[in-house]
Amino acid sequence: MPRNLTHQAKSLLLVVLLLLLWWFTPSFVKRGTEVIFSEFQAPAWTGMSYLKDLRSYWTNWGSSKEDLISAGMNLSRLNAAYVVRNQQVDSMERELRRLEGYFNLPSYPEYQYEVARVIKRDLTAWWQVLVIRKGINYGIEPGQAVIFSGGVVGRVQSVGAYTSTVELISSPHFRAAGHFESDDRPVEFRGGINPGLRAPTGTVSTVPVDLVASRKDPVRLTSSKLGGIFPDGLTIGWVYNLEPSSDGLFQTGKVMLDPRLQSLREIAVLIPIETRGDPGR
Repeated sequence: MPRNLTHQAKSLLLVVLLLLLWWFTPSFVKRGTEVIFSEFQAPAWTGMSYLKDLRSYWTNWGSSKEDLISAGMNLSRLNAAYVVRNQQVDSMERELRRLEGYFNLPSYPEYQYEVARVIKRDLTAWWQVLVIRKGINYGIEPGQAVIFSGGVVGRVQSVGAYTSTVELISSPHFRAAGHFESDDRPVEFRGGINPGLRAPTGTVSTVPVDLVASRKDPVRLTSSKLGGIFPDGLTIGWVYNLEPSSDGLFQTGKVMLDPRLQSLREIAVLIPIETRGDPGR
């Protein structure tokens, strides 16, 4: 028994010494170690992602003829709908250009959508990040906006040679400017502490006291171009209740985020066209 206790004490002492050593290690050494470790793991993450795609391909290859015919008919319907939608979009773009020229209005900023597959998730309470299968090789840079069909996903946190890390809006470290759909006044959005099994939430502050939200009549929180990252009007989440803040000058509230954030398979990085280089593909 004393021998076992001595072995446990030595193990505990070794762990404490390693933690102290890491605590006093200079920050530039920590960053360098993190980058090297991430680049070392990236090929394995990417390879696993490609293997999953290959498995999905062979699963579909074994589908019956009836399933393939049904899928083809569904694709034909979708293609027809997309043709009509493209015609409507072209008509709207022509009308927008006509109005911009008539009123001498500036054009909206243009972005290149770089769609990327998610290969890894880290959805702990304190770290809400995704790793995607594209990096410097596709012109992605830190700080760029990341979106999906439901609105804002987050922003690019770091970029490697072939992968990038995306900080989700549900992360407690995330901050962004926003405004409500019915109001142009800026508010502040912050992510929250979100365990992986719960619907993600955040908080909104500096809300003017004259705004009202309720379960029956919620308000949509959208991105603001004042933050310098996201285009204006992308959905961040929904607010169902607002309460006076501690200073009494503003209101605060909980923001319900899209639950699909925890199960995304593909996202899109917004790359400004004027700053985009020629990536080597």
